[in-house]
Amino acid sequence: MRIDDRSLARQIRSVEIGLAEAIAEIPVEQDSSAIWDDAVVNLRANNEAWLAENLIEWMSEYYRHDYVYVLDRHNLPMRGASSGEKVEANSFEVFRRAIQPLVLQLRADMASVSGDREDSTSAITGLGIADFVTLPEQSVAAVSIRPVVPSSGALKQVPGEEYLHVSIKTIAEAFTRPIAARFSLRELQFVTAVPNSDRAWVAVRDRSYSLIGYMTWSPDRPASALVLDLLPAAGLSFAVGVTGLVLLLRRLRRTSAKLEVSEAQAQYLAFHDPLCGIPNRALFEDRLDQALAMMRRTKGKVALHFLDLDGFKHLNDTLGHAAGDELLCQVSKRLRIVIRETDTVARLGGDEFAIIQVDVAEQLGAERLAERIIASISEPFHLSGEEVRVGVSIGIVLTSEPDCAAADLRRKADIALYQAKANGRGRLQVFVGDMDDAVRQKQALERDLRLALREERGLRLDYQPIFSRPSSEVCGAEALLRWSHSELGQLRPDEFISLAEERGLIDQLGLWVLNSACRYAAKSSIPWVAVNVSPLQFRDDCFADRVLEILALTGLAPDRLEIEITEGLLLQNSPVVQATLTKLRVAGIRVALDDFGTGYSSISYLRTYGVDKLKIDRSFVEQLGQGQDIDSIVRSIIELARAMRMRVTAEGVETDLQRSILDDLGCDQLQGFLLARPISGDELERLLARTRTPALSAVG
Repeated sequence: MRIDDRSLARQIRSVEIGLAEAIAEIPVEQDSSAIWDDAVVNLRANNEAWLAENLIEWMSEYYRHDYVYVLDRHNLPMRGASSGEKVEANSFEVFRRAIQPLVLQLRADMASVSGDREDSTSAITGLGIADFVTLPEQSVAAVSIRPVVPSSGALKQVPGEEYLHVSIKTIAEAFTRPIAARFSLRELQFVTAVPNSDRAWVAVRDRSYSLIGYMTWSPDRPASALVLDLLPAAGLSFAVGVTGLVLLLRRLRRTSAKLEVSEAQAQYLAFHDPLCGIPNRALFEDRLDQALAMMRRTKGKVALHFLDLDGFKHLNDTLGHAAGDELLCQVSKRLRIVIRETDTVARLGGDEFAIIQVDVAEQLGAERLAERIIASISEPFHLSGEEVRVGVSIGIVLTSEPDCAAADLRRKADIALYQAKANGRGRLQVFVGDMDDAVRQKQALERDLRLALREERGLRLDYQPIFSRPSSEVCGAEALLRWSHSELGQLRPDEFISLAEERGLIDQLGLWVLNSACRYAAKSSIPWVAVNVSPLQFRDDCFADRVLEILALTGLAPDRLEIEITEGLLLQNSPVVQATLTKLRVAGIRVALDDFGTGYSSISYLRTYGVDKLKIDRSFVEQLGQGQDIDSIVRSIIELARAMRMRVTAEGVETDLQRSILDDLGCDQLQGFLLARPISGDELERLLARTRTPALSAVG
């Protein structure tokens, strides 16, 4: 029957749309984490903990990709995951034969569009390859491969050095179930054999148009079913037959309407986020192009807001993905309430949203919208009966330039968002012209720092002596990193340490400092050396092993090394941090808490983690003798340390009055310009030779 034929044609079209959407969805999900400065930085640093939490295991678990791998520039697997759990990288060999042609094709496409550029980012962003492949044991999978690229202009990628992100979804029940539910298809499944004649089917072909299988289902034949339903009644009488005909027509109209709704639903889902029901990245990009086109005609202004939730990943890991999904839905609802009907809010992936604000009169209008968003998101959310709070950081770029490109607008909004998060999160930042200059300067400084680390050029350690109060002798020294830049001269540590932390270089830089300090101390007569460690280095659950390996290689005894940490590290209340500190202390390495008193000092943290020394922050020391309040605080710190069997070092001692008060209070060790400025290793040896006595205790 013609009606059945039309119904079958619609079902076939629905399956084809469902397959296309399922394939198109994978790269969108990949790009939510693969287009990210941090992803590139941490891949270069091989930061396994970060990669697991944000790129590989996380994506496998959150998006239900059966397998996720990252390939290096030689197309060798760095790390893999299955169902959210790490798998051995060499497990990729099972898939290599089927996937390697796609990898090589993508590499060729990337090389072609990059040409002789120094930076391939702008050329390859959005590039990728996806296909159906036959895996071992005749299983079939949808595979998507995307380059991992920076999200801003802050990083450069040399063509050919890029990492590839590979996602694999096998075509099994988990793959076909959403398509069947979306289009009301009965018994939809994938098979490799020719389906039976009573079943409908759609051929599944790869990029080369080779047949790899069939999507098959039990077809809905509305006309045939309706005739069978009405046939007994048709024989009763002509009148009943007429009635049956009327019913038949009504049912056919309802069936036709239902199928039209299904097609409309498919069209809707192709451009909307299935979780939140708001525009997805595809519709966002189309709306942004439309907004810019309208701006050119009306001579108006367009503001683009990039939003990132603060603390989402922690909440997602703590309360589970269901709570995270519900939070995203609630955030979407609040955003839709705040914006105008003429504006567009979209979810770009993960916890990233964007708002296109049209007809903006001035910058103040964009800022006020962002302020309303921050206020709205700061209100508590209720998830499964529990009250939770998150924040939001917003980067804004405003334009009225006729030749402004959408890609450039997105880049500037992303730079502004990055700056908003760097300024403390929970705030807005409008893009200004000098941000581009700042990004370029930071990019150049990062490149120079990588070169300095690779060639060990320009980096050195100075040592500030620490004196024992009873004997006034040098009892140890703190290693201080210095960088003599070839063009900028001597740089302050805060000018490049934070950069190293932002760009994933802190592990490499921190280990260089530790190795250099231990190597010096092993050859020196200094009793012990103290080394500052960034909290980010503790993300590596193998950090303690790396420290012990350096001690073994340099020959330095563990009791001659002191690790300095900050209070913020303890406040993370992390089992990894606790296990790392315990392992270091068990080995004989001492742990000192730097800048004590400036953060959220807690006796419970000191007891839980175990600390050997407190270092009184210089901000307290410089005010000694100026009032009873500060003197009492310092006295309390010293008494607390004594009660907990810890030693105390006062840093920043610069006057005789400060030294006298600290002597009277019984502070164990003193450090500051009054006693000695930071000096080179050779100068420290000469100082030790002049001042050291046989009675000097080496106890830290």
